[in-house]
Amino acid sequence: MRAVIQRVTQASVAIDGQVSGSIGPGLVVLLAVEETDTDWDVTWLSGKVARLRIFDDATGVMNLSVQETGGGVLIISQFTLFASTKKGNRPSYSRAARPEVAIPIYESFVRQLANDTGGPVQTGNFGSYMKVSLVNDGPVTIIIDTRGRE
Repeated sequence: MRAVIQRVTQASVAIDGQVSGSIGPGLVVLLAVEETDTDWDVTWLSGKVARLRIFDDATGVMNLSVQETGGGVLIISQFTLFASTKKGNRPSYSRAARPEVAIPIYESFVRQLANDTGGPVQTGNFGSYMKVSLVNDGPVTIIIDTRGRE
């Protein structure tokens, strides 16, 4: 799995002009699932995102997690995170999981992150054309890949 995590002051996702999810301060997680991802990847990544200390404490130091601040989480499926541009100019998405593999893993991640943060998460709709609006706070943007465990 690959995730781009952005600390935001607000974010929303719209499908066909209708907002399907929105949050105030918190995290936007753009998530891609790979064919070889398992429950282990879901558990590891969810724990990492929930406990990632990228929110300021009282002294202005990034020392708090979304779990500790009670911030919102908006998860958006984004298979293009596995784009390969090695050959030519048209990206290949061959590493991204097919929907029949990706959807159950994506849904499992949504449930696991809600459990790990102790609060509900907002989502887009897997496979839909979405318009994501956000105000990146900082900006703080972090990329995590379960293959590299970093």
